[in-house]
Amino acid sequence: MTAKEHSVSQVDRWFSVQTRSDPRITAGIVALAATSLLIGGAFAGLLAEGAHDFSGAWAAFDPYLFRVVRFTLWQAALSTLLSVGPALLVARALSRHPRFPGRAFILQLFAVPLALPAIVAALGILALYGRAGYFAGLSNWVGGQGWPGIYGLSGILVAHVFFNLPLATRLFLEALQTIPSDQWRLASQLGMGARPALRLIEWPTLRAALPGAAGLVFMLCITSFTIVLTLGGGPAGTTLEVGIYQALRFDFDPARAVALTLLQIALTFVVVLALTRLGANVAGDANLSVAPRRYLLVNRTEAVLNALLIGLALLFVVGPMAATVAAGLGADLGRLAGEATVRQATLTSAVLAFLSALLSVMLSLALTMARRALALNRRSGSRTLLEHATDTGAGFVLVVPPIVIGAGWFLLLRHLGDVFAVAPLMVVTVNAVMAMPFALRAVRPAYDAASERHERLCAQLGISGWSRLWLVDWPSLRRPLATAFAFAMALSLGDLGVIALFGSDSVQTLPYLLLARMGSYRTQDAAGLALLLGLVCLALVLAADRLGKGMARDV
Repeated sequence: MTAKEHSVSQVDRWFSVQTRSDPRITAGIVALAATSLLIGGAFAGLLAEGAHDFSGAWAAFDPYLFRVVRFTLWQAALSTLLSVGPALLVARALSRHPRFPGRAFILQLFAVPLALPAIVAALGILALYGRAGYFAGLSNWVGGQGWPGIYGLSGILVAHVFFNLPLATRLFLEALQTIPSDQWRLASQLGMGARPALRLIEWPTLRAALPGAAGLVFMLCITSFTIVLTLGGGPAGTTLEVGIYQALRFDFDPARAVALTLLQIALTFVVVLALTRLGANVAGDANLSVAPRRYLLVNRTEAVLNALLIGLALLFVVGPMAATVAAGLGADLGRLAGEATVRQATLTSAVLAFLSALLSVMLSLALTMARRALALNRRSGSRTLLEHATDTGAGFVLVVPPIVIGAGWFLLLRHLGDVFAVAPLMVVTVNAVMAMPFALRAVRPAYDAASERHERLCAQLGISGWSRLWLVDWPSLRRPLATAFAFAMALSLGDLGVIALFGSDSVQTLPYLLLARMGSYRTQDAAGLALLLGLVCLALVLAADRLGKGMARDV
């Protein structure tokens, strides 16, 4: 063995020893333990309550509960059908016209619903389609007999389609952009028309993407809480998550809450398992690259139909957003800004969202670093249980919606003291964990790329721990961490699930205050608050998107 080979062998042995005792693995174990404690505590509260009142929990499986289950599945199925079906047509229309003026702007508008808090979108839909909305005025003007309003199943469906039609369109468009250009070139040389191209080129790709997109939309509709709470309109429009909230905050029926929660977990587990097998993007985003060149000519009739489809979809998406802005500008914003309650709710939302985003980024970074260190330390092809947990542990939170975690801790803490006193802690921790799957998508690729470049050099120089994070990794992670932080903060700002259970007059966030103003029929105040909340969340998500694009250019 030469001196050079001996030196390389020593470095490899030292590198292996350092990886085994790597502080990154310790940080990942701490992050996993914190996440497990949060979810495990919720399950402990549910199990303890069920064991304490087993007969009551069993008796809760009555006709009302199964009616709630049927409505949950029915509204999710209808929402999925109404979202995915038109999205196929709109995505194909956009794909057939890759370079028309305003196309990029339309795609950006289609991303806006993903940034809006659900309660803001619900208020915009009410401002547009409600009994006192713009459509009601138009109906009365043309001589109609009165606009019926939109509460109940119709309101839930419209809101779900508003959110999920743009999402499904972007997912299908992303799938269509993966079709090789050679296929389009060959189709052009063969003189293939629109129908044969759809049957032979586009539909096989769309059919492959259809189960994953439909499953993702179905899961989002099953776990929809705010939309159903604000637009459900009564017991006939109650889903499992809203039933959990009502059982704890209004009826105080812990046994029924346990039964509803167990059914909700079972449903989400089945859907997430199916999504995983289908290879769906459970984080729910879609990254659209530059539109590829198309070689097929579009005739005038198809161009007119495609323009009509795109225009109708654009009007449907823009309508509630425009109504939100118009209703918000009609409110007395100056008076709202001067209210002590509004200022306090704004400050509370900002502080809790900041802490939640900070915790989410820290947990995500710890899991990312531990996963990389364990992968480098692996000697065989099989992964250890710890490595598998750091890789997929954050995705487990998708099985347990925020309202379920909140319900479990609500039941556990009510025996220990004042439940509402821990509202800030619950909001911060639950929202942080719920944002982790999205934060990981921003942090993990950047850290893996940086580790690929610097890992051996750090081993040779003996740099580890905080020194490595600050001197070596931080320059590469600054932008992705900022992206993850902005997105996590936007999610936390607009969340209503946990604060709906733990909120009170002493601890109010902007979504909680907005819901309270809507409940007391102070619609003008609610519109002003919705405009403020929507603009802040939109600004954060746009900042995250801009940082993400800048990160992609830097790679």
